[in-house]
Amino acid sequence: MIDTARPTPRTPPSTTERARLRDAVPPAESLDIAARRRRRAGRRRSAMTDLLGILAWVSAAIAVTLWLASPGSHTVVGIGGWLTDAGIVAGLVATDLVLVMLVLAARVPLIDRTFGQDNAIAVHRSLGKPVLYLLLAHGALLTLGYGASAGTGPIAETIALFSTPDMPLAYLGLGLFVAVVVSSLVAVRSRLPYEAWHVIHLLSYAAVLVALPHMLSVGSVLAQGMWQRVYWIALYVLALGLIVLYRFALPVVVTLRHRIRVVGVEPIAPGVVSIHLAGRDLDRLGAEGGQYGVWRFWTARTWWHAHPVSFSAVPGRDRARITVRDLGAGSARLGRITPGAFVSLEGPYGLFTSRARTAPYLALVASGIGITPVRSLLEDTDLRPGEATVLLRGTDADQQYLWHETADLAETTGSRLYTMVGHRSRSRESWMTEEDVRRGVSLRSVFPNLLQSDLYVCGPRAWSDLVVREARTAGVPEHQIHQERFES
Repeated sequence: MIDTARPTPRTPPSTTERARLRDAVPPAESLDIAARRRRRAGRRRSAMTDLLGILAWVSAAIAVTLWLASPGSHTVVGIGGWLTDAGIVAGLVATDLVLVMLVLAARVPLIDRTFGQDNAIAVHRSLGKPVLYLLLAHGALLTLGYGASAGTGPIAETIALFSTPDMPLAYLGLGLFVAVVVSSLVAVRSRLPYEAWHVIHLLSYAAVLVALPHMLSVGSVLAQGMWQRVYWIALYVLALGLIVLYRFALPVVVTLRHRIRVVGVEPIAPGVVSIHLAGRDLDRLGAEGGQYGVWRFWTARTWWHAHPVSFSAVPGRDRARITVRDLGAGSARLGRITPGAFVSLEGPYGLFTSRARTAPYLALVASGIGITPVRSLLEDTDLRPGEATVLLRGTDADQQYLWHETADLAETTGSRLYTMVGHRSRSRESWMTEEDVRRGVSLRSVFPNLLQSDLYVCGPRAWSDLVVREARTAGVPEHQIHQERFES
């Protein structure tokens, strides 16, 4: 049931403190100025997001245009010529989108700041199936086209192509990409250990590399036309260069510069631990409340597993903290790490921060381990009394992770805090408990200024999707909804 009480009793503010908080409230015109600044910042981010999307499709259009402008590379003769040309176009667009996918997965700071790494990865995943279909069409159409032109059947033409130099690598690249896309399907990924899925996903890099010789030697696009060759090689260098720079080189530099080590592991609930870290100049990481890092703990049992985990507190000069729930074999081992273990870090990443705000009020909703970015966001945001409202959701007392700390932060900032404890409703699809459903509780009743609020939601995917769906139904603009999905 939803409750306005703190998880534990707190001493109310003194008369002097209440007066201080009341006097701290700025005049209405200051609120309007702050809101206008946030809206302008939101419009700039939206424009940048649109620009990146346009550039991605423009790059594919340029690739096709260069091929069309190349004399002799697209002579159409009969049905075989049409099939061959269609296969080439499918391959051009597919290859371009593969390189776009690599750029989106490279964790480029500009992309992260513009629309968040989680959104970039969502777009990356959404391109997987279209690219696979285009690659399959590329192979099938070329095989049929060459066969029709030569008067041979598809099987004979496939055998002939396979005997061509570098074509076995092209088939290998296609097979690797099929494995990557299939392993990313929800039904398949849920059955795979994270480690196995991660290794399979790394094959996408290998798929791109092994297909390159085929494009340079067999593919008529890169073998003919100097401008096309320059364009495609530049695209490959850009995509693979960003991967090398931001996925490998920069994390090494960050790790060596800050020398992060584990100094303590604190159990806070069954299956949940806070890992306390120490390092050098950690405040210079530039981490904001709500962001996450990809952590690797260099012990014999954990070095091979990277963990995307949010900061559960804003890093100080030489201290940082993350809080981890046991969601599998890899994360379970983190609770047994001994102090002194060396830690490497990629990040910080994410746009689940106050930088994304566009509205005058702040609404925070967290469930389970989703409290971690919400707690650090609340800590890191400059708030006026009454500006923020926090709702914490847990199935039972064992899921009230960091609730005491969050209550203290809410009291310090003059924010309202609500808690909701109990199993989700079974009578209807809802993110609330059965009792709250019967009482008619809604986002609008918990957050009176919901339509004038930035709504930050973090928790298990299915639960947080229900919260976001209700917010959209209530009329909250899309740019005011910020969702960080945690797997249950």
